[in-house]
Amino acid sequence: MNPSSKSGDARTDQDLASSHGEGAPATRKSAIKKKKASGYDKYVDWKLFVIPVVLLIGILLMPTPYSMKDVGTEYKVGPKAVNSFLAKELFNQETPYLEQWQLLTVQIMDQNMRMGALGKDRFLKRDDKWLKQNKIPSDKTNLAQAMTWVTDNVPDERFRDLMKSAMDLRREGLKYENLTGGDKAAADTGAWHIQVAIAMGAFVVFCFLTECIPLPSVSFCTGLLLVFTGVVTRSEVAQLYWDDAVWFIMGSLMFAAAFVKTGVDKRVCLAMFKKLAVPNIKMITMIFIIIIAPLAAVISDHALAAMFLPIAMLLYQNSLTKDIPEDPELGKMLMISIAMACNIGGPGAPSGGARNVIMMTYLSDMFGMDIGYFQWITYCAPFLLVMIPATWLLINWQFKPRIKSLAPAMEQLKKEIDKMGGWSRTQIMALIIFVIMVFGWFTEKTFYEMGILPIRLGLGVLAMAGAVAYLLSGIVNWRDYQEKVDWGVVWLYAGAIIFGRTLDGTGAAYWLARSVMDLLAPLGMNSGLPLLAVSNGITAIVTNLMADGPAAAAVGPITLNMAGLAHPGTAYLPFMAMSTAIASSFAYALIIGTPPNAIVYASGYLEPKDFLRVGIPLWFLANIVLLLLTGLYWAVRGFGALPNF
Repeated sequence: MNPSSKSGDARTDQDLASSHGEGAPATRKSAIKKKKASGYDKYVDWKLFVIPVVLLIGILLMPTPYSMKDVGTEYKVGPKAVNSFLAKELFNQETPYLEQWQLLTVQIMDQNMRMGALGKDRFLKRDDKWLKQNKIPSDKTNLAQAMTWVTDNVPDERFRDLMKSAMDLRREGLKYENLTGGDKAAADTGAWHIQVAIAMGAFVVFCFLTECIPLPSVSFCTGLLLVFTGVVTRSEVAQLYWDDAVWFIMGSLMFAAAFVKTGVDKRVCLAMFKKLAVPNIKMITMIFIIIIAPLAAVISDHALAAMFLPIAMLLYQNSLTKDIPEDPELGKMLMISIAMACNIGGPGAPSGGARNVIMMTYLSDMFGMDIGYFQWITYCAPFLLVMIPATWLLINWQFKPRIKSLAPAMEQLKKEIDKMGGWSRTQIMALIIFVIMVFGWFTEKTFYEMGILPIRLGLGVLAMAGAVAYLLSGIVNWRDYQEKVDWGVVWLYAGAIIFGRTLDGTGAAYWLARSVMDLLAPLGMNSGLPLLAVSNGITAIVTNLMADGPAAAAVGPITLNMAGLAHPGTAYLPFMAMSTAIASSFAYALIIGTPPNAIVYASGYLEPKDFLRVGIPLWFLANIVLLLLTGLYWAVRGFGALPNF
């Protein structure tokens, strides 16, 4: 799956030398000069690479803006100030003198406040699993004592008032110019980390757009930059490279290799498309989008991309003929259809992504408003109804393959399957392992919440378990994985995870969102549909740079607070929550935007600019559709008994 092998650039200098003879160095140099390197065969283009390097150094050397110092204060000094405030209000004690259960009470309230969970009922639902997830040390005795004390001694209204006061203290009460000593040093460190994250963002995005250095190497540059600038330590940076999403991409590429080796992909592909009366490329891409997009509202988009990738690759490979041995536009069209279908499907239901649940939780905890599962569908499913045909039309407009009909591919597949005969043992085993793995992807979260599973396994662990199962069953050997998995994409997405975590953890994403909001407020764009357009646009930009869940978590509290100030107690609040969640799925333009983008990029048929060809117009279209949906459907329909805005 290495892009260089797909682009036909795998010939080495020695190959060229032998083809022209040992005594023809000039000829060899001429051949190399004419040959345009692509993919992983590229070396550093210093004429372009100097631009992101200068941007990086320039941003790092510029004076730190006050707004960064303000956010640095909030992120580095805020937790200490909030803990001290809550300790005094609840127990009339300084934090160091609190008992263990009292300190635990304060820590849970602080973490809830950061997540926008301001209600007492949310506090009382926290358990051992949640504490471990948020790295809050505790035991059952202290947790039970904290819960009992809050239940008996803190009324609901007082609890919410305390949480709001704590939030106001962190966001508005702390001023950088009033800090001294260690607090000021901590705020300066926080501001520096934000400055590094912004500089890193400019560097990474430019490198991805221009491919001025091999893309996997951008991942390593990111880690090195964070260590050199003191944002993380050398031990921390190694841990940052691994994440469940990275394991998932690695595992899914491994099982795709197993599918291709056994021929299961051929049988599945033929079963899907053999009944098509007209198996042309337009019908195939339409079926991809119609099947994948709605499924992405209830199933992980990672899983869908991984499931359909081998099928798309097989269709391409079997469509080539002697007359047309290569058709890059066809390969790009098939791959990009899968990625974009995954991306547009998530807003259809709350289960379509963590971003949806995050915004529903924010709305409930900050303003006491709830959006039901099926209520969400009735508001947001129309977005899919518009985007499915629009995406299909856009992809067909942007890509013009030479091969129009895939009927020969279907015939070729049928002949190859006929030669295979019945299902072999390895094919049956490959399919059984795949079905078990997919079942796990669909159910592991539900089983964990029901108490059937003691721990969350995650999509990545299950994908890797499937990859190991293929090895243990003898379906593949390690050489298959080594040669057929694009390990560069694995490292590329690992770097993307670090980038997104840095934007989120340092407060850089929050700083970006808040800065743009502050700039546009004097222009009269701080209420109504203009505010929605601004907040949607900011969210849609941020989500292309980091995972959609953290993007919604970073921007959501800002957009909801703006909505609460502009139109308090109206339908505007749930509309803002839903639109922010939907906009956080608009990661269409960069490989690092979503796992589906990275997974299809691993096929080797796509270049970063291909995501821009579809992603940029689709990004603008999706923002327009979302704004029209809000103004023409949501506003007319209203939201329960709430007054309109």
